[in-house]
Amino acid sequence: MTAPVFRFAPSPNGYLHLGHALSALINFEMARATGGRFLLRIEDIDTTRCRPHYEDAIYEDLAWLGLTWEEPVRRQSAHLDDYRAALTQLDDLVYPSFETRGEIARLVAERDRHARWPRDPDGAPLYPGDGRALSAAERRRRMAADEPYALRLDMAAAIARTGPLTWVETGCGDETRSVAASPQMWGDVVLARKETPTSYHLSVVIDDACQGVSHVVRGRDLFAATSVHRLLQALFALPAPIYHHHRLILDADGKKLSKSTRATALRALREDGASAVGIRRMVGLA
Repeated sequence: MTAPVFRFAPSPNGYLHLGHALSALINFEMARATGGRFLLRIEDIDTTRCRPHYEDAIYEDLAWLGLTWEEPVRRQSAHLDDYRAALTQLDDLVYPSFETRGEIARLVAERDRHARWPRDPDGAPLYPGDGRALSAAERRRRMAADEPYALRLDMAAAIARTGPLTWVETGCGDETRSVAASPQMWGDVVLARKETPTSYHLSVVIDDACQGVSHVVRGRDLFAATSVHRLLQALFALPAPIYHHHRLILDADGKKLSKSTRATALRALREDGASAVGIRRMVGLA
């Protein structure tokens, strides 16, 4: 029987905080309890925000917590060709959109006057879909002219190809249940941009499959995104992991912790005298 595979996949765009500690510890303990493997992955496709010293801090903080992981660590920036290759498999379902974020906001504001424009689960307005109406010749001309663009998934066409999808969710107390995926909530999601050949959605699906991840354990803030991930897995004919979306650590205002909040940064807490056992108590695991 193949051992379960768990992973913790932070982005090196700031110092880890208590919320990261909770997720990393839950993954590590679940792997140990099931005789499974624990992997660390560095999600560093955002070159404008990711920094080497933050990556170094991730290794230091996790080791201080008592975690060990398999080597080598997969770094997304070293696998951009994997994402490019995957994207070519979706050529007939992907199209370029050329509007800037500001232009999209203006389009949505104009249409919002007539009816409430739909938002995705994160609260962002859905892409209006104007890029889908461009002819193939116009798309080629604008891309050849070196205009900035985003490559979007034609959501309706993708759903028509896969049909209804579900995933197995264990993050509901002792209950395991089947959850119906609703990728249409996200509209035509971005899978890549001119300057970056991937997005979070695309890279996480490819990475999990490449690493043989059997159990995706992460915060409840990513519950809705699982619908997009299940859709991509079906389009690529990849296996579906078991998902477990755990509770979040919230700040005094009831909001998800941010890397900009020094008070909850593991590095700062350690400097102030906190112990690894103390961190476990803070996140409710001891």
